[in-house]
Amino acid sequence: MRILLIEDDTTLGAAVRDQIATDGQSVDWVTRLDAAGDAVKATSYDLILLDLMLPDGRGIGFLKGLRVRGDVTPVIILTALDQVSDRIEGLNAGADDYLVKPFDLAELSARIGSVARRYSGNPNPIVTHGPLDIDLAARSVHRDGRPVPLTAREWALFEAFLARPGQLLSKAQLEEKLYAFDAEVESNTIEVHVSRLRKKLGSAVIETERGMGYRLGKP
Repeated sequence: MRILLIEDDTTLGAAVRDQIATDGQSVDWVTRLDAAGDAVKATSYDLILLDLMLPDGRGIGFLKGLRVRGDVTPVIILTALDQVSDRIEGLNAGADDYLVKPFDLAELSARIGSVARRYSGNPNPIVTHGPLDIDLAARSVHRDGRPVPLTAREWALFEAFLARPGQLLSKAQLEEKLYAFDAEVESNTIEVHVSRLRKKLGSAVIETERGMGYRLGKP
């Protein structure tokens, strides 16, 4: 997934950024609403993590603006505001979840996964694809009953295909899922990860449309 983190606390922001990266997801981190506005205009995000109290305004206004424009990107609010009225305001403004600071980073990862699954149309974390048994919450794959270890990048790429079964994904789209906008991307990165996934999960798990992209293979 490509995630936008809007958080001005540098200590917390760094911790959340590192947690998301460890999970194998791509994250862009900004500390102001004006930078966040520029980011959503330039990039299509899978999820937004939004602080409510920022140097140049309140996150609620930013969230309302997204929804008014018809932007349905899932949003999880991260805030120290813990009153019931604050939660109600955030959810009514269009947030998908609300997490009060301080929070456990593992819980944040779980909430990100839960919201992402709801938006992909399959809230069930258990997926079967041919000989593969996949636990999206545990980030684990078994092939014919045997565990298959995947790196964080391999998992993130495989998860992108699982979220869009049958859909052709271009190399550029896949690169966006794996890397933040300031990251160096080698030209053959996607090809290398696809090759590794095929070796681990089966040669037919990912299909290639030459010159166009890749899609999840048929079960």
